[in-house]
Amino acid sequence: MVDVVRVALLGCGTVGTETARLLLTRADELAARVGVPVELVGIAERSVDAQRDPVIPRDLVTTDWQGLVARADIVIELIGGVEPARTMLLEAMARGASVVTANKELLGKDGPTLYAAAEAAGVDLYYEAAVGGAIPLIRPVRESLAGDRVTRILGIVNGTTNYVLDQMATTGEDLALAVKQAQAHGYAEADPTADVEGFDAAAKAAILASLAFHTRVCTADVHREGITSITSDDVAWAAETGHVIKLLAVVERTAADGTGRDGIVARVHPALVPLEHPLAGVRGAFNAVFVEAESAGPLMFYGQGAGGVPTASAVTGDVVTIARHLVLGGRGPLESRYADLPVLGIADAITRYQVRVRVADRPGVLAQVAQAFADHGVSIETVRQSATRGALADLLVVTHAAREAALAATVSTLGGLDVVEQILSVLRVEGA
Repeated sequence: MVDVVRVALLGCGTVGTETARLLLTRADELAARVGVPVELVGIAERSVDAQRDPVIPRDLVTTDWQGLVARADIVIELIGGVEPARTMLLEAMARGASVVTANKELLGKDGPTLYAAAEAAGVDLYYEAAVGGAIPLIRPVRESLAGDRVTRILGIVNGTTNYVLDQMATTGEDLALAVKQAQAHGYAEADPTADVEGFDAAAKAAILASLAFHTRVCTADVHREGITSITSDDVAWAAETGHVIKLLAVVERTAADGTGRDGIVARVHPALVPLEHPLAGVRGAFNAVFVEAESAGPLMFYGQGAGGVPTASAVTGDVVTIARHLVLGGRGPLESRYADLPVLGIADAITRYQVRVRVADRPGVLAQVAQAFADHGVSIETVRQSATRGALADLLVVTHAAREAALAATVSTLGGLDVVEQILSVLRVEGA
């Protein structure tokens, strides 16, 4: 019988501090929910003497992480990055400790190694906070929908870029200024590359794809485009056509071109979302994710996707779940990869394009543009011409759904036409 669950915390940054606060200040509630006390036995940090929140007792802080994990039943890793986090977690599991982590980078790049170690040691591996912060998303996908077949997940999984794009849409700011605003509010790091270039969202997309489609998908499998090419002109045109621009993570089950066999496409990129779609109304640093399943239909998960307090809520929830397993018996789900579907490239994605081109303003030009689309089997939904600019005019073309390879080939052909002065922008349209 377990009479106390001992918890070790690796890392005491923003999320770590809030997690420690919950474990310490709500100890009585957690004990009532688990059935025995849940005791924070130590916090591993680089320095014992660094200045910290007063909620952190100095005698709990240690630089001896190995000694700490050796006496823990559950190890929480909130350091981030691949190393030394991976080494720490592998040693913790080898010593018989279950693990809670919010480390999307490690899970996205090398999740299978962690799963294998957890299975070999007979321990739990939980990571609700790795995607969506406080939003309950991981558990519903891998447990609540275990009897269903997920076909697609579409969502905003990076609060920083959502805040930046929202600022651009509401204030007319350019990208650089909107990023500075995000940094001033603490939504973006001093180096915002992981967010604005889509690396953070790509890691989360890989985690969701692996869970949803029972196949190993790593971050390198995810097609990634950031928001650094988005201009205030793009944002203005989006509003003009009844859309907003969002950085979306999309993972979906689709048939490979010419094979008929199902595969997975995982992608992160900016996209136009119609104003009537619920994702269009997700403001600020919030996250929202749509999960589409054959039997359950569309499900939406919405909430705070980042921040110390919300993320600590998800971490502590995982601790309670694992602690109950230790007290009552049982284990959480292991890695599910039975489907082993092929991971396809972006060329096999089915999507729509909105293309803005500057063309010569003379008769017959529209016919040449339309022929470029027809030559690649892409059907045009609408064409709109703006006011002329001397001898030039701007065309906005929206397509019907087609395979990405055909759409990309069409854009390439347009770029080679004599009547096309410039391709102003190419954006995918999702959620229509």
